[in-house]
Amino acid sequence: MSEKVFHGGVIAVAVAFTVFFGVVLVPPLIASGDLLGAFAAGFVNPYASGYSMDVISCWFILAIWIAYEARVRSVKHGWMCLVVGVIPGVAVGFAAYLVLRSRQLKSEG
Repeated sequence: MSEKVFHGGVIAVAVAFTVFFGVVLVPPLIASGDLLGAFAAGFVNPYASGYSMDVISCWFILAIWIAYEARVRSVKHGWMCLVVGVIPGVAVGFAAYLVLRSRQLKSEG
């Protein structure tokens, strides 16, 4: 797989998730105005709780990876991907970090 296809695929998935997030989740959140209730809804049953804990755990793993690579490989601005990983979601923050990391490592080598 070429780097161009890799970047394009990762970015396409991130954009698709962001559109889904905007269409499905934002309108009810605006209507209710209950941010805490929206977060708690992710734990409404055991299945949703499992998925929610998976996402939260993935964000923390991404945070550890970004902190590690900021020191070891000098990947800069990774912290922005953690912010993006909160809203709209880890899928977008992870995708952004993969592309950012790939481009920085390519420019070094």
